[in-house]
Amino acid sequence: MDKQKSIAVLQAYATGLAAQSLQHKVQSKIFASQGYSVLGEKYSEHAEEEMGWVDKFIDRILDLGATPKVQTAPEMPVFENPVDYIKSDLEVSRREVPALMELTQSLADDFKTYDILKAYALDEEEDMYWSETQLDLIEQIGLQNWLTKQL
Repeated sequence: MDKQKSIAVLQAYATGLAAQSLQHKVQSKIFASQGYSVLGEKYSEHAEEEMGWVDKFIDRILDLGATPKVQTAPEMPVFENPVDYIKSDLEVSRREVPALMELTQSLADDFKTYDILKAYALDEEEDMYWSETQLDLIEQIGLQNWLTKQL
């Protein structure tokens, strides 16, 4: 087991997820302020869920005997249009989920880290499918009907 590799991966994901969590929180506030309370609640819950993953990654870093680093989060884009945000989020998922799965496999000899990252990868895959479903719904029922469902 390469402890340093596990720590580096966990640290990178903790940093990135903390930024994504904040982005989801900001988006939830924007969508709720526009009257889309369903969508606002969805992204608020998603932000909390991602911070739960950050906690798990930090706990594992500590288990491995390292000190988690607090790093500055990269600037994240903010969207006024819910559809643009879902498309952007889906683009990130389509790029990151396969990379995460491959990286997870490379840590298979660190069973606990592997299990945590595998569960996280499955969660991210579900989020990707949710975004795809929403975009498919918009195609099928039309944007205005979909937006009405988000009120």
